[in-house]
Amino acid sequence: MPAMPGLVSVKTPANTPPLRVAVPDTQPSRSELSNPPRTPMKKTPSSTPSRSKPSPGRSAKKDSPGVSSAAAVDVDDSSLDNPDLGPFLLKLARDAIASGEGPNKALDYAIRATKSFERCCAAVAPPIPGGSEGGPVLDLAMSLHVLAAIYCSLGRFHEAVSPLERAIQVPDPTRGPDHSLAAFSGHMQLGDTLSMLGQIDRSIACYEEGLKIQIQTLGDTDPRVGETCRYLAEAYVQAMQFNKAEELCKKTLEIHRAHSEPASLEEAADRRLMAIICEAKGDYENALEHLVLASMAMIASGQESEVASIDVSIGNIYMSLCRFDEAVFSYQKALTVFKSSKGETHPTVASVFVRLAELYHRTGKLRESKSYCENALRIYNKPVPGTTVEEIAGGLTEISAIYESVDEPEEALKLLQKSMKLLEDKPGQQSAIAGLEARMGVMYYTLGRYEEARNAFESAVAKLRAAGEKSAFFGVVLNQMGLACVQLFKIDEAGELFEEARGILEQERGSCDQDTLGVYSNLAATYDAMGRIEDAIEILEQVLKLREEKLGTANPDFEDEKKRLAELLKEAGRSRNYKAKSLQNLIDPNARPPKKESSAKKWSSLGFKF
Repeated sequence: MPAMPGLVSVKTPANTPPLRVAVPDTQPSRSELSNPPRTPMKKTPSSTPSRSKPSPGRSAKKDSPGVSSAAAVDVDDSSLDNPDLGPFLLKLARDAIASGEGPNKALDYAIRATKSFERCCAAVAPPIPGGSEGGPVLDLAMSLHVLAAIYCSLGRFHEAVSPLERAIQVPDPTRGPDHSLAAFSGHMQLGDTLSMLGQIDRSIACYEEGLKIQIQTLGDTDPRVGETCRYLAEAYVQAMQFNKAEELCKKTLEIHRAHSEPASLEEAADRRLMAIICEAKGDYENALEHLVLASMAMIASGQESEVASIDVSIGNIYMSLCRFDEAVFSYQKALTVFKSSKGETHPTVASVFVRLAELYHRTGKLRESKSYCENALRIYNKPVPGTTVEEIAGGLTEISAIYESVDEPEEALKLLQKSMKLLEDKPGQQSAIAGLEARMGVMYYTLGRYEEARNAFESAVAKLRAAGEKSAFFGVVLNQMGLACVQLFKIDEAGELFEEARGILEQERGSCDQDTLGVYSNLAATYDAMGRIEDAIEILEQVLKLREEKLGTANPDFEDEKKRLAELLKEAGRSRNYKAKSLQNLIDPNARPPKKESSAKKWSSLGFKF
C-alpha cells in the first residue's frame, strides 16, 4: 500500500469543561483583579466576578417600587426604564439558579435585566472623564457578564460571545479600578468562551488584552499579574506556540520568586508548566530539572497526590530519554500513592496503567503492554462516580494509539468511536471530536477504506472550519483528506484541498517544512493528473531548488522528484496519450475509479487508463 505523504500524528486538542453559572453577590474591589483567571487546562471556569450591588442611592434591601414579588416581573417594555428594575431582575436570575428553577428561567430574567440597564445607561449623561464612579455603566457590564455565563451553562457558547463583546466596550479603564476590573473580567470571560468554541487565536487575543489592562492597573511585577501570565502561557501551550509560552512562564517565575517564599506552591506550579513547555520543545533535561524542583516544593508542603502527579511527569521524561528503568520506578511510585489515596479503580490509576502500557510497548514487551491496557480499560469501562467523560475519552484515545501501533487497527477504531460518542453531547468539545475524526481518517486510509477516510476527514474539516481554525494541524488534515480523494479519483476536489493546505502550511510552517514539501509534491502530482503540466513543473522546480539550496539532496525524495520533473519536461508541450505518471506515486494499485457512466467519461477524457 502506498505511503501517505505529509502524514503526521493527530493530536486531540486539550479538553475544557463547560462553564458554571455563579452570580456574584457583592461589589468587587480593585483587589479582585487578583482573582486567578480560570485555567483552561486544569480548572472549570466560572462566571466572571463583576459588580452586582445596586448603585449608590438605591437600596438593595427593599423591593423595587411597584414590584412586590417575582410574579410582578411580567411588565411591558416601558417599565424597563425604571432604574430599580434591573437590579431586581438580576436578583431574580440569581435566585432562580440558587433555587434550582434552572438556567432557562434565569436567562429570561437576565435578558430583561440587561435591557433595563441599557435603557438606564442611555438615559444618564456620561460621567465626567476621569471620574471613578461607574453607576449604571458597570451595572450593565456586570449584567452582560452574567447573561453570557448563563448562555454558557446551557451550552449556547456562540450566543454568549455577543454579550461579552458588548461588555468589554462598556467600561473605560482610565476611569478607575472598578472600570479596570470590569474590562479585565470581560476580556478574560470572552477568552474562556472563545476557547470553548475552539477559537484559540481569538481567545489568546482576549487574554492578552486582559493582561495589558491588569498590568496598567497593578504594574508588571504584581503577583496577581504573575497568575494571569501563567494563565496566558497555558493558552499558548494549547495553541502549540511554545516560545511565547516559555517567555511568559519565565516572567511568572520571576514575579513569584520575588514575592513568595523559596520553593512556594506558586513556584511549583510555574515549574510544572515550564516542564511541559521544555518537554514539548525537546529540552528534556531542563524539563526534568523543573519537575524535580517542583516535586521538592510539594513534598515540603505535604502535597502527596501532587507529588505523585509530578512523578508521572518525571516518568514521561525518562521514557523520552529512553531511561526506561527509571521511568518504571517513577510510574510505580505514583501508582502506589494513587491506589492508596484515591482507590484502585480511580481514573488516575488507569492513566498510570496507560503510561506503563506505552513504556512496555516501546521496549518490546507486548504482553505486559496489553495487560496494562486491559487493566486501564476495566477502569474506564466501569468508571467511579465523579469521573468526567473527558478523562475517560482521553484514556481511551491513548490506549487506541497503542493498539494501532501493535497492528490492531479495528480495536483502535472501536476505542476512538467510543471516545467520540462520549464527547459528542458535551458542549465545547467540537475541536476535540475533530481531532478524533482526523485520527480515524488516518486509520481508515491505512486500511484502504478510502471512502470512510474521506468522510472522517470531511467531518473533521467542517468542525475545524466552524471554529475558525487556521493552524498547521488544519493544513495537515486538509492534505490527508486530499490524499483520500486521490484514491477515490476525485482529482479536482483533491487539488482544491492541496492548494488550501499549501497556503496554510506555508504561513504556519514555512516552505522548507517537511509537511509543506509533502503538500507541494502532492499538488504537483494532482496538477499533472489534471493536465496542468506547466503548474506541476513550476512546483517541482521550486521543491528541487529548496532541497538543493537549503535542505540538501540526501533525502530519498529528491531523486524521485528529479525524475518526475524530467518526465514532465520531456512531455511538456506535446500532444500525447496522457497518463498521469506522477499520480501513480499516490494511488493505491488496488483502487478502482467509480463505475458510473458519467464518472467513466470524466476519467477517460483525462487520458487515464485503468
